Amino acid sequence: MSVECRFEMRIMDTALPEIKVVMPQRIGDTRGFFSEVWNVRDFASVGIDAAFVQDNHVRNPLKGTLRGLHYQVPPAAQGKLVRVTRGAIFDVAVDVRRGSPAFGRHAAAVLTADNWYQLWIPPGFAHGYCTLEDDSEVQYKTTDFYSPTHDHGIAWDDPALMITWPVTLETAIVSERDRTLSRLCEQTRLFEYSEPSAHQRHQWRSGVKEAS
Repeated sequence: MSVECRFEMRIMDTALPEIKVVMPQRIGDTRGFFSEVWNVRDFASVGIDAAFVQDNHVRNPLKGTLRGLHYQVPPAAQGKLVRVTRGAIFDVAVDVRRGSPAFGRHAAAVLTADNWYQLWIPPGFAHGYCTLEDDSEVQYKTTDFYSPTHDHGIAWDDPALMITWPVTLETAIVSERDRTLSRLCEQTRLFEYSEPSAHQRHQWRSGVKEAS
């Protein structure tokens, strides 16, 4: 006799309508758990219609490690689906679309191996995170390949962004490259904002919902 299991996936709104927290279901017993963390049909049904081409895995040995804020411009713009498989991070997305009503604003979420949340960040947003625990591992899918030519970044501590990071300038563990990134007002290559479709606006107004 076969038993059919129905997996449910929910999404949660953030401070920016395009940025979503995804909450996949975990089915577990004494052996552990099983979770469907990506399903093209279910994600599309809640407004995340993405085709991924690259999967990245990052290990961060120390709490307070900060990576970001990074983005790639067209024609190599990247959407990202970020999750944590060990430890915890404070994850951030910043609107870098000129002309956007939310230009320079950010959305943030805490992703942990325990809460099993994922953060969907579409093209047009810079991304960064800070580890909240030692030995935190981050995995994320991207909708385009890494391209050094199109890779750009914004200073994580740009005061105009008003991000309340869990570290200070003195305690953050940051790469030399990220330490020298310029502020948002100094960026010369950004995205251009376009009005969302009526269908997209309807999905954003739906709030928390379950995939069919």
